[in-house]
Amino acid sequence: MPRVNPRPPARLRAPRRLDDLLLYRLSRLLATGGHAVIRLCEGRYGITRREWRVLSLLAEQPGMLSSSELALRAQLDRARTSRAITSLVAKRLVRREAGPGDRRQVRLSLTPAGQSLHDELFPQVAAVNRDLLAVLDEGEAAALQAALDRLQSRADELHQAAAALPKADRRRGRTRRALG
Repeated sequence: MPRVNPRPPARLRAPRRLDDLLLYRLSRLLATGGHAVIRLCEGRYGITRREWRVLSLLAEQPGMLSSSELALRAQLDRARTSRAITSLVAKRLVRREAGPGDRRQVRLSLTPAGQSLHDELFPQVAAVNRDLLAVLDEGEAAALQAALDRLQSRADELHQAAAALPKADRRRGRTRRALG
């Protein structure tokens, strides 16, 4: 099968344009490839992609999770996670319960309706995934999986290292540090 827009691998290692940056390419892939998933979630099931992520993570957990655990696993900030949870609770797809011994600790789990929605939607999302990967043969798919695993490990290392960098003071409306 002919490849679309072939680029030498060196472009990823020495990018000269925005389109050569790995993270930009992955972002574009998510935006275009994920469009079908967004349409399924929003158009057919009335949930956002963030709500789908939260719903899926809760479906994969046999026990109940706290909102902090969920935010960490979903890789969303607490505010976005909280909004998604509030919406899913209002839609009666997620249940909130006070933690044992500490009413401030809230535990989350799927309701039967939430589990049913997940069980119906997941195979459709998996089909989109298969359709996207259909352009790769088995060897390419295996190489992609291995590369993604290695890239995720490296990204985790870089994420830890970046924790020492200064953060923007967003409470004062700033998105970047002042120079000087």
